[in-house]
Amino acid sequence: MKKIAIIGRPNVGKSSLFNRLVKKRDAITSDLAGTTRDVKRKTALIRDKEALLLDTGGLDKGCELFDKIKEMSLKAAYKADIILYMVDGKGLPEEDDKKLFYELQAMGKDIALVVNKIDNDKMKEKLWEFYEFGTDAIFGISVSHNRNTVELIDWIYDKIPDEDIIKEEEVEAVSLVEENDDAISDEEFFEEYDEEDDGFIYWDEDEEDVEDDSIFGQNDRIKEFDENDINHIKIAIIGRTNVGKSSLLNALLKEDRSVVSSVAGTTIDPIDETIVYKDKQLTFVDTAGLRRRGKIVGIEKYALMRTKEMLENANMALVVLDASEPFLDLDEKIAGLVDQNRLACVIVLNKWDIAKKEEHDKILKEVRDRFKFLAYAPIITLSAKSGQRVDKLHDIILEINENYSQRIPTSKLNEVIDKALRRHTLPSMHGQVIRIYYATQYETRPPKIAIIMNKPKGLHFTYRRYLTNKLREAFNFSGTPLLFKAKKKGER
Repeated sequence: MKKIAIIGRPNVGKSSLFNRLVKKRDAITSDLAGTTRDVKRKTALIRDKEALLLDTGGLDKGCELFDKIKEMSLKAAYKADIILYMVDGKGLPEEDDKKLFYELQAMGKDIALVVNKIDNDKMKEKLWEFYEFGTDAIFGISVSHNRNTVELIDWIYDKIPDEDIIKEEEVEAVSLVEENDDAISDEEFFEEYDEEDDGFIYWDEDEEDVEDDSIFGQNDRIKEFDENDINHIKIAIIGRTNVGKSSLLNALLKEDRSVVSSVAGTTIDPIDETIVYKDKQLTFVDTAGLRRRGKIVGIEKYALMRTKEMLENANMALVVLDASEPFLDLDEKIAGLVDQNRLACVIVLNKWDIAKKEEHDKILKEVRDRFKFLAYAPIITLSAKSGQRVDKLHDIILEINENYSQRIPTSKLNEVIDKALRRHTLPSMHGQVIRIYYATQYETRPPKIAIIMNKPKGLHFTYRRYLTNKLREAFNFSGTPLLFKAKKKGER
C-alpha cells in the first residue's frame, strides 16, 4: 500500500485535507499553529484505490516543540512514497518553504506542491507566484470550501498502482473524495453547469441509510423529528467584530440586551434571547466577533471556540457584513463555517444607510462573487442602528425555515426529475448507459434527496448541478442548501 505524507508549515490546512481524504474528523483542526503534534496514520480510498495517509506536524522554527515536529515530518517523508507539500496561498512564497521543498524533492519521490486557501476566483491570481518553486505538479485548492481538488486527486490516483484497487463489493462506503470532487465534464452541453461550486449543490457525506420507495409513493420514510423543532428556530448571529451584531440583535428584540460599542469585541459571552413571532419561537444567539488570527487571546479565544460550537447546534445563521467597509478574508472564513455546517442562511448587509449609494450595485455584486459558496442565501440590506428594514428580517427567517424544513412528495419530486431527463438525457460513462430510476427525499433540515440509479458513480457533477437548478426552479429552496446522495436500487 502506497504511503502519502502531508507536510508543511503549521496552520496551512494539512489536518483539514487529511480529514477530508479519510472522511473523518480525526486530527484536531484549529487556527492555532501546532495542534498536530504526532504523525497521524489512516487508510483512505482515493476513488477505488487504497492508500495510507500520514498527517505530520508543521515545519517551523522558533521552539523546541517545532524542532521535534520537523524531525518527525522529515522521517515521515522518508517513509512515504508520495509527498504533498502544503503552503498557505494567502501569503507570499517563503524562502524556507522553497528550501524544504527542494530538500524533499531531492529524495526522488513523487511530490506535489499544494497551495491551499485559494478560496475564490480572486485568490487564483496569486497562484502564479508559487510557480517559482519550479514544479509542474502544483495545485491551487481550498480544503475548507472543497474547491479545485479534482486535479490533485487525479494526480494522486495516477501515482497509486492498479494493484491497490479495491473491488467494489469490498468497499463499505464510497470515498468522500470521489463524491465531492468538482469533476470537469467532457459533455459540451453541460458547459454552462461546469463551474466552481456555487453553493447551490452539496453531496451528502453521511452514512444515512436510504430506503427504496415507489416513484408514486409519498416520502413517509423521511427521518422523523419533533414537530416542535420546526416551530423553534435557533438562529446564530455571526460576523467579525464591530459589524453590528449586537445592534442587530437589539433591533430584532426591540430592546438593549447586549453592550453595544464601537470598540471591537465588547460582546464577550453569547447571549441567547427568545421571542415569539407568528406562533414561532425565534432564539437569537449573539456571539463575540471572530477576531483576526494572531489577535485571539484569552477570553477572545474562548469566544471563537464557543461560536463554532454554537453553529453546530443552530438551524440558521445570519451572516452580518459591514456594507460601509471593504470585505475581508476573515468575512469569508466566518461565512465558511455556515457552509461547513450546512445551515440555512441569510446574508445581512448592515450599515447600508452609510454605504455610498453609487456603490450599492458594486457591493451586492462583490458579495455574490466572494461568497459563491452561499449562493443559496438571500441578501437583505438594512441598518440595525436606525431600524431600517429590520422588520422584514423576521418574515424572511420564517420563510427560510419553511424551506429548510419542507418535505417534497416523491411524486412531485419525480415529475421534475422526469421532465429534466426528457429535456437532456444523462451522459454515458465509458460507453455504459446511465439510468436514474427515481428520486426520493429522505431527510429535512437541510433537505436531502436520494437519486436511485443503476450506476451511482455515473452521476456526473455537471448533471447534479443541472438537476439541482431544475429542483430550485420548481420548489422554493431559497436560503437552504440542498444535499444529494446517489444510491443503487436496493442498496442499503
